[in-house]
This record gives sequence, structure tokens and C-alpha cells, in this order.
Amino acid sequence: MVAQTVNRRYFVRGAAVGFVSAVSVFPTPALSQGVRELKMVTTWPKGLTGFGRSAERVAREIATLSRGRIQIKVFAANELVGAFESFDAVSSGLADMYHGAEYYWERRSPAFNYFAAVPFGLTAAEMSAWVYFGGGQALWDGLSADFGLKPFMCGNTGTQMGGWFTKEVNSVASFHGLRYRMPGLGGEVLRRLGAAVVSLPGGEIIPALRSGAIDASEWVGPWDDMALGLHKVAPYYYYPGFHEPGTALSLVINKKLWDSLDSTERSFIATAAVAENSNMLAEYNANNAAAVGKLAEDPAIKIRKFDDAIVQSLSKITGEVLADTSRVDETTRRVHDSFMKFRAAAVSWADISERAYLNARALPVSAGQ
Repeated sequence: MVAQTVNRRYFVRGAAVGFVSAVSVFPTPALSQGVRELKMVTTWPKGLTGFGRSAERVAREIATLSRGRIQIKVFAANELVGAFESFDAVSSGLADMYHGAEYYWERRSPAFNYFAAVPFGLTAAEMSAWVYFGGGQALWDGLSADFGLKPFMCGNTGTQMGGWFTKEVNSVASFHGLRYRMPGLGGEVLRRLGAAVVSLPGGEIIPALRSGAIDASEWVGPWDDMALGLHKVAPYYYYPGFHEPGTALSLVINKKLWDSLDSTERSFIATAAVAENSNMLAEYNANNAAAVGKLAEDPAIKIRKFDDAIVQSLSKITGEVLADTSRVDETTRRVHDSFMKFRAAAVSWADISERAYLNARALPVSAGQ
């Protein structure tokens, strides 16, 4: 999802200076009678189901675990800062933490993509395994520290859908000139197929589709997509979501604040993030299963599978994109190499475990059995 067109909400390097001056207006963190009052900004529109609910839930869990010692006020996108301004807000200290997706910050470093989603990359379970037990967290810590941040994985959407389209996608040629909203490395893959790729925050997708500014958009999956209203503005719903096989969400804290916390306070935050990582995935799997059933019953919606030839082309170009990305700088190369080495092992295991089981479960059973 490497978007080349600068979104109007992105700040150029150096824009954090403006945030620094704003810190005097919003002092952080506030400390009153032994209670830390922190501000969390998010990249999600206000009232959004899964993502927004997840941010609120982890904030409550931190308060509960700390017995009220840490209180967090959650700000949706544009309530304190814009969606794509969250990184700079926390890096500068205007806000204390953000809940978002790391691929939004690929302009700071393409290595951030690997901690959210990589096309044909890791599933949700594999992502957790890499970050928690495969060396991913240490690499993420090092990358984020350069920007004054301390990251935690804090949620996963599971495998996403390929997106909503205002017209059919019949071949690779269908992507040529297609105006498609997709952030991160998946966007770069589509760009190389000739698509005009843009990166928009969630709150701007529906107006863009309605106005004709874009022809297609991915978001998440049936549950969140319906909550956003995508099924009302585009009739074709494609799968699989090659670009986000297990999208990790993040809770990222200003590092100076993190360093000022005692070990007990840190444990409250770390524990809540791990819990939310599991809770969010379970919630998405439950609600996506119910939502896709509703979409299947809607005669106005056409759920379609990408043709195998399209998927094969996407896979081939993904390899080229990842190879190019790995050569950007030394930090990205280290992250890329770790991710891909872990992926190779995960694929070998998945082939004889989950893939084998899913294939077995799909086998038809004769009437006599």
C-alpha cells in the first residue's frame, strides 16, 4: 500500500514543529491526585463499529486494570487531530497515544507496512506469532523509537475483503485507470497494474464513491463495510483481500511518556493491548460471519471472487513490490527479511495444518455417510 499521491491530511516532514507549539495548549499527560489523564487519538471515524469500539474498549481495560490510576479519553478522527495526523500528534506529545494502522505511516518509513499488513503476507494468527515470538516486536520497537514512539499490537481484523466496485472486474485490464482507494503496499501493487490509487481515511470514502472521485474502495470486511455504508454506494463486492490477509492494529504511545511510567503502569497497558488483540479478532470473525449472510441475501449486492488469473498477476507483482521495498533502506531490509523468513516457515506449517483442515472440511459428504 505505498501511495504516491500525498493525501491532504498528511503533514510533510517538519510539520511536527506545529504540534510542538500546540503542546502548550494541550499539556500532556495531566496528573491529578495520582491519576494519569491521557489522550488517545485514532484514525477512525466517530461511531465506527469495530475499530472505534476497539479503541474505547482498550481504554476502559487500562482504566480497570489500573483501578482508575490511568484514565484515557478517546478522540475519534477530526475531534482533536485529523486521522492521518495521529502519528505526528503522539510523536510530538500533543496526544499521548494513538490507535491506528501502521501502514498509514509508510511515508515516514516503508517498514511500518510490515506491522499492519503485507499483500499475500501473514494471517492474523501468524502476525501475532511473528510479533510476539518471532522477533517482530524488537524490530518494531527500534523503528518506532526513531520517531519517539513505543508500539503495541492491539487488535486484528482477520482476513479482509478485496473491496467494493462500481463496475465489474473481469480481468487484469479492468484495473487500468481504475480510481481505487487502498493504502499501503497493496495500493502500490494495484498502481503497477495501472490503477489510480489514493489513500483516504475511512470518513472520506463514501463521499468519494458517491461523487465519482473514486471507482472502488477496500475498507475491512462485511461488518465494518456495512456500518460505513459501502454496500449502499457500490454493488460489486470482491474477494479475496490479497492486500490484507490479517491486518494488525496498533496502540502506540509517546516514548517519553512510556519511559516515565513505572513497571506496574506499563504492565497495565501491555496487558490490555494483548487482551484487545484477541478480543478484536474474535469480534470481527463473529460479526463478519453474520454480516456476509445479510449481504448474500441482498439482491442488489453481487459478491464475486477475483478470477484466478487476476490473483496470480497480483501475486507476481507483489513479489516485485516487496523486493523493491526491501531495498529502500537498511531498517526496512531488516524488517522485510525477518517478516519473509517467518512467512516461509508459517506457510510450510499452514499447508499441513490449517490449509489441510480447511480443504478437508470443504470436501463433499455423500448422502450415505
